[in-house]
Amino acid sequence: MIIGIPKEIMPGEARVSATPDTVKKFITDGATVLVEQNAGAGSFFYDDEYVKAGAQIIASAEEIFQKADLILKVKEPLFNKNYNKHEVDLMHEGQYLITFIHPASPVNHEMVKMLAAKGVISMTLDGVPRISRAQNMDALTSMSTCAGYKGILIAANDMAKFIPPMFTAVGSVQPAKALVIGVGVGGLQALATAKRLGAITYATDIRPAAMEQAQSLGAKIIDMGIPADLAVGTGGYAKNLPEEWIIKEREKLREVIKDMDIVFCSALVPGKMAPILITEDMVKEMPNGSVLVDISIDQGGNCDITPAGTKDVKHGVTLIGIKNIPGLLPTSSTWMFANNVYNLVKYLTKDGKIELDRADEIVDSILVSIDGQVVHTGALEAMNK
Repeated sequence: MIIGIPKEIMPGEARVSATPDTVKKFITDGATVLVEQNAGAGSFFYDDEYVKAGAQIIASAEEIFQKADLILKVKEPLFNKNYNKHEVDLMHEGQYLITFIHPASPVNHEMVKMLAAKGVISMTLDGVPRISRAQNMDALTSMSTCAGYKGILIAANDMAKFIPPMFTAVGSVQPAKALVIGVGVGGLQALATAKRLGAITYATDIRPAAMEQAQSLGAKIIDMGIPADLAVGTGGYAKNLPEEWIIKEREKLREVIKDMDIVFCSALVPGKMAPILITEDMVKEMPNGSVLVDISIDQGGNCDITPAGTKDVKHGVTLIGIKNIPGLLPTSSTWMFANNVYNLVKYLTKDGKIELDRADEIVDSILVSIDGQVVHTGALEAMNK
């Protein structure tokens, strides 16, 4: 099997899908690995290290896409300005692709249809189920850890105030208040980081178990009052709530966020669009100089005016919708990501080739396109709305 590692082309994306260590593992397993020149430089993994690991360095991304049986990427296929072609157009029928596709997000629907039409067998890392046997393949959890940590540091940098309490000759400054909405892996890391920086932390989640974890980190709990049978789905994930309950959530949050200096949004439903929990009217009531970080933006965002892929100031609030926050922590995030991807490929490979058992829960959850069709449930639901 020939594995291709192209350089990421999303602006500002410093990660790469394989490290020299994982390349060595692939080669030990019998694969040939082609790495685009300087693909790892942004993460401080250099070509000579890949060569020592046994990889072939290829100058042209086009050549890698042509030759590889399996393409490993970090971000979804995008338009490549160097070739004036979309990355999907560089791919070929029967080729496998593993990356973060976020197929339910409307901005990716056309690209997902292109993958199917091209005959590419694509798998999305955000679909890996959180079950015990898939833990070491769960790149979403790894990247959420990075996003939670780095997202709070970004908020601190863009805030107009101190985060910790300050006792000065001219008086004392009260600590900042930080609210985390959605206390999954990223949310928990955000809480821990905000607390380490000296903030008073608050948390809310519709799942009782998540709230217990937040409380164990010292956060003050904001109870949404959602019945557990409505809130908790398979594997402990949050479920899509009926609109009437989303409205009740917004009403509670409206009162809370009026006092918050940092609002960190990470509420997600696996494979679905992120629920809109904060409206523009609610943002208008937030304190001037406050910051909202929306790491759910890849799936649409929890705030309806979060700028996708960038940041902006609206109504006196800095809204951060940066899509590749883990890419701002490139060495650590690449190390975690590359090991997750290696473990997934190892799991899917039999006798040196990828074999997909559609009855397997992991395969069923990650598969986006196969046999010329889009098969991902969340993508199909979103496309048909």
